[in-house]
Amino acid sequence: MSVIRPATAHDVPAILQMIHDLAVYEKEPDAVRNTPEMLTEVLFGDNPRVYATMAENEAGAVQGFALWFLNYSTWEGVHGIYLEDLYVMPEARGAGHGKALLQHLAATAVDRGYARVEWSVLDWNEPSIAFYRNLGAAPMDEWSTFRLTGEALAAFGGDRTAAARG
Repeated sequence: MSVIRPATAHDVPAILQMIHDLAVYEKEPDAVRNTPEMLTEVLFGDNPRVYATMAENEAGAVQGFALWFLNYSTWEGVHGIYLEDLYVMPEARGAGHGKALLQHLAATAVDRGYARVEWSVLDWNEPSIAFYRNLGAAPMDEWSTFRLTGEALAAFGGDRTAAARG
């Protein structure tokens, strides 16, 4: 059985470790730049905009987490939840923690009148894709994710004359 609860500042080290573990699983072991201080600030600072939900076993040991934030649908006119990370420790997989975390987010969306819960999954991650499909989630096959980051972000964001020209 999984116990679901909001994260506390005490959970930051465990969350950050799971973020690193997820990066390794997603074949990006050196990509995480997040620090305990940064994570504490976004989750528990004066104006948090990012939220974390923890899954524990009956003994109270952390088994996984979901990190999420609100998005907004202009078509629906209401918020939704964007799930940035969902991670369950390998030794705890198959015990229902991932399902419980997603079900908690879905219930949060329903209770608050949000239109959706959405997330991204790597194309090669077949176990997760099968898990999500089994829950009733559907891929957005006609959509592609685009991202500006690093040098491209700095170059484009720093070119104020291009932004002014429209």
